[in-house]
Amino acid sequence: MTEATAPVWYLYVIQMANGALYTGITTNVERRFREHREGVRGARALRGKGPLRLYYRTAVGSRSDALKLEAWLKRQPASRKRAWVAARRADASLNATSSWV
Repeated sequence: MTEATAPVWYLYVIQMANGALYTGITTNVERRFREHREGVRGARALRGKGPLRLYYRTAVGSRSDALKLEAWLKRQPASRKRAWVAARRADASLNATSSWV
């Protein structure tokens, strides 16, 4: 018998047309972003705020860890939230383009 593996949870950040950021968690970022865009089971905070852009996403691990990170990020002022996301996007970009010399 094989043990079922727990799903990986992701933190995602959506940018609204007015530049504001929305933070959420999910096990399927593409599906959840589509739900937000189409208004199907999307967050009320995003309705009428489009077009929406998936600004950032990262695998967190467990649901518990994702909830903790989401709660922390939502408590941050907008400037700190943007700086946190920008730093991680830059790190991801460097890792994706780095090569062995």
